Amino acid sequence: MATRMSAMFGRTLREAPAEAESANHQLLLRAGLIAQLSAGVYSYLPLAWRSLRKVEAIIRDEMDAAGGQELLMPIIQPVELWRETGRDEAYGDVIFRLQDRRDHDHVLAPTHEESVTDLVRRTVQSYRDLPINLYQIQHKFRDEPRPRGGLVRVRQFIMKDAYSFDVDDEGFQRSYDAMTQAYTNIFNRCHVPTLPVEADSGAIGGKISQEFVFLSEIGEDTIAVCPGCRYGANTERAEFQREAGARSKIQEPTQSDALPMEEVPTPGIETIEALAGYLRIAPRQTAKAIFYLADGDPIFAVIRGDLDVNEVKLANLLGVRELRPMDDTDIAAAGWTAGYASPVELEGVRVVADISIPEAPNLVAGANKPDTHLRNVNYGRDWTAEIVDDIGLAQAGMPCPRCGEPLEMHRAIELGHVFKLGTVYSGKMNATFSDAAGEQRLPIMGCYGIGVERLLAAVIEANHDDDGIRWPRSIAPYDVHIVAIDADAEAVRTLTNSVQAELEEAGYSVLIDDRDERPGVKFKDADLLGMPLRLTLSPRNLKDDVVEVKPRDAAEAEKVARADLNAAVASALNDSATV
Repeated sequence: MATRMSAMFGRTLREAPAEAESANHQLLLRAGLIAQLSAGVYSYLPLAWRSLRKVEAIIRDEMDAAGGQELLMPIIQPVELWRETGRDEAYGDVIFRLQDRRDHDHVLAPTHEESVTDLVRRTVQSYRDLPINLYQIQHKFRDEPRPRGGLVRVRQFIMKDAYSFDVDDEGFQRSYDAMTQAYTNIFNRCHVPTLPVEADSGAIGGKISQEFVFLSEIGEDTIAVCPGCRYGANTERAEFQREAGARSKIQEPTQSDALPMEEVPTPGIETIEALAGYLRIAPRQTAKAIFYLADGDPIFAVIRGDLDVNEVKLANLLGVRELRPMDDTDIAAAGWTAGYASPVELEGVRVVADISIPEAPNLVAGANKPDTHLRNVNYGRDWTAEIVDDIGLAQAGMPCPRCGEPLEMHRAIELGHVFKLGTVYSGKMNATFSDAAGEQRLPIMGCYGIGVERLLAAVIEANHDDDGIRWPRSIAPYDVHIVAIDADAEAVRTLTNSVQAELEEAGYSVLIDDRDERPGVKFKDADLLGMPLRLTLSPRNLKDDVVEVKPRDAAEAEKVARADLNAAVASALNDSATV
């Protein structure tokens, strides 16, 4: 049955609330799609819920085609499962926690890796039970410290999460490839352009993961993209060449023999920029030093002066949950000299060096005493590090790790994430199966998530204009929006009912604006709500036996003879399905 706007719950707004900054957030509120209950918690009103159900239908279609089996797992999880994997502490304050009447601790699920692994270890016994791919569309809860952007970062949200279990790596790769193809299909069908990029696995775990991102200035993530070979990575993980190519903006220092180390007075010089200017050298000829606290323990990171430390890479390298720079008070309490620290003869701290350091000769570094630096500091001769690895932060213009072209940086919204978990969870939770020889083995796991509401927000961000939303037909709340002018007139009411019946018989969903409003208000709301096709029925058109037909993306309406209306609607909606 068609929905009549005179009876529909929700209302449109002429202006968006001040707190809504992004286009999608403004339109979600103005079109009456969502209503905020509290910070990061929203109600989905009837129009939004119709679209969300269509998004879910697309996801189910593609997941089923890729071999997934849908189930539903509990939102409330006993905390003991999280303690088995160590993620109770890893997630920390992000988890919503509660106790039942017997004082047993539980969590509101931020994700379901533990639950699904527990389910599999209770059910799977033999290699004959594998492979399996289980998925659900379920609410998740995360106590985000800074909810923002409408549906982009919320505290309660709907996620499609899937989990694959395979006998071996070869089987897992087939499952993983099927999921990545399903994700490509889902985003294409929702009309959101996405880019698959390398990503940090974060608290989910596993060594390798991939995000599907929508490039947008409102995004929270920064993505490094190579315009040459299409390499892409979240900057939390992005790599770059330290060796300069001819097309790079970064140039390596000229290699030379190690010169004798010597002190040089540098009064009041505490930053790399000031040091380079004072000594008339390039920042790349210095060694940048940063003290961190890693799970409470001091760490001294050293990187070439023209580069910055990637704190996510460093934390992952050290295997710590919390990493923060030490302030001057922390440094002084440890007996070190802020602004003049150096790895030379430094004691009482673990030293980590970036891979840019060993190949950079004769650097200028701190002398571990005020107002003094050291010239000609060389790795291997004057100091060594406990760990040498890639801890550099990729930035615009740095050479692509694959082809050497300068990297570009773009803001992006993460819409989906796929993880190669390996045996991280099956191992910790002892989820084993018997192989063909009767030996107990651990299944190879993957997990795959899509934020359903975030995808809806991205659809609107990618498909709107100055007048409102331009829904792709695949997830539009309704196919056709009938604007009835003078809707209470008997002739108009009769025509509206007739057109509605014909459209519904043809399989189209219909929204009817039968409100007692001026035509201009109705047309503005039709553009704001953004259904793929608008039909205008009015006494004037009735006299001429025509209907005004206007696709949402068309500049003008076309008058179509009443007898030709069905064909015109079919043609317009078939075209909109491919836009």
